[in-house]
Amino acid sequence: MIQLTKGRYRARLTRDAGDLARAQALRGLAFHGGAAPDGDAFDAACDHVIVEETASGQLVCCFRLLPVDNGAAIGGSYSAQFYDLSCLHAYKAPMLELGRFCLRPGQGDPDILRLAWGVITACVDAAGVRLLFGCSSFAGTDARDYYDAFALLRARHLAPPQWSPQVKAPQVFRYSQRLRRKPDARKALMRMPPLLRSYLTLGGWVSDHAVIDGQMNTLHVFTGVEIAAIPPARQKLLRALAAQRPQDGKTRHLTPGDAGRD
Repeated sequence: MIQLTKGRYRARLTRDAGDLARAQALRGLAFHGGAAPDGDAFDAACDHVIVEETASGQLVCCFRLLPVDNGAAIGGSYSAQFYDLSCLHAYKAPMLELGRFCLRPGQGDPDILRLAWGVITACVDAAGVRLLFGCSSFAGTDARDYYDAFALLRARHLAPPQWSPQVKAPQVFRYSQRLRRKPDARKALMRMPPLLRSYLTLGGWVSDHAVIDGQMNTLHVFTGVEIAAIPPARQKLLRALAAQRPQDGKTRHLTPGDAGRD
């Protein structure tokens, strides 16, 4: 089985319908309070990654990856339902959409996120991806809970004009226009989703508005990171994570499309 390991955890691509059902159940717990498993039509087109506790097998994290050939194909992504991404149609290089990223409630071990980024890095490198993108979600739909976080995004992390998504969703919070306050950086980072914080440390950027997604009970921003713009020290660290050795001592490299292969 192809897998990466770190500390008490292992990450692997799903192998069968049972694995996918476990991931959908965790998504339902994380996004909907466990009311029902979370699944949609995009699941069939994606590769799915799960992170488990090695000893117990408990699922602690999952996400999915959708390869996109180039900007001309970005209209088929999940994110394109909510954002006008015509600005990216001219992007010539391969892309990868990261979606439905979630942690089991109460799990805060940083090794989980590090391991997840190791898998993502391996996939990015194997497929020659130049832009990683997706929707970064804040829990709930009340923007007032995140004013400092949004003010920090406005001040420091808005997308370059040539890549900036335009409004498409019917309900949005235009924080770049409405928030003129100086952010409290400590409060902002405390309220920032872990995945979004990771994107930003890699030089990531966000849309100038947040989508109010009542179905998922989230606020989310389009997020992108250009691989070439990641600081060299961060690239080195990520590639070290991507080359973790499992117990058999063999280095594993995961690539999109490997689901089900041993």
